[in-house]
Amino acid sequence: MTFNNSKTIIGIRIRLFTATVIFLLYIVLTYIADVIKFPLLGINEPVWTVILVCIYLLYAFYPMILNYQYISYSDEGDKIIFRYFTAGIVGGRKNSVEIYKSEFAGYRRDRKLFGLMQSVVLFQQIQKGVAQYPPIHISALTKKERGRLLHSLYSFTPSDATDVTK
Repeated sequence: MTFNNSKTIIGIRIRLFTATVIFLLYIVLTYIADVIKFPLLGINEPVWTVILVCIYLLYAFYPMILNYQYISYSDEGDKIIFRYFTAGIVGGRKNSVEIYKSEFAGYRRDRKLFGLMQSVVLFQQIQKGVAQYPPIHISALTKKERGRLLHSLYSFTPSDATDVTK
């Protein structure tokens, strides 16, 4: 099975671009062109600006707060392959994890913030024991993609690895 969440990440970037254009349009129409007349709905100009700046900043940093990542996953061949990077305003370092299926020791699923932040920690069997990879954040995956990913990882988990798999 091979998939990636590029459509989700592109959608997030398009919505952020649209929000930026709308916010800049408000600034231009309010402060430069003086088209919008205040008070609007009983609220004056500085209050509207502060409200819109706060909403814009929350919207812009939401993917970074929840650690949205672009994820490409493949379990075809003899390896489990993850490629991922942070998909917020400032893109992160590109990472890759490749584990031979014969060395895969299991995974752990972590959830934080009422399930909004979700991640997977992979384990690999090495000569000295079990190595743990840094978490791969799966919050940006759809529910269906998360289910497919977890089912795939579970299918490769050895039966004696119940202590690391949640």
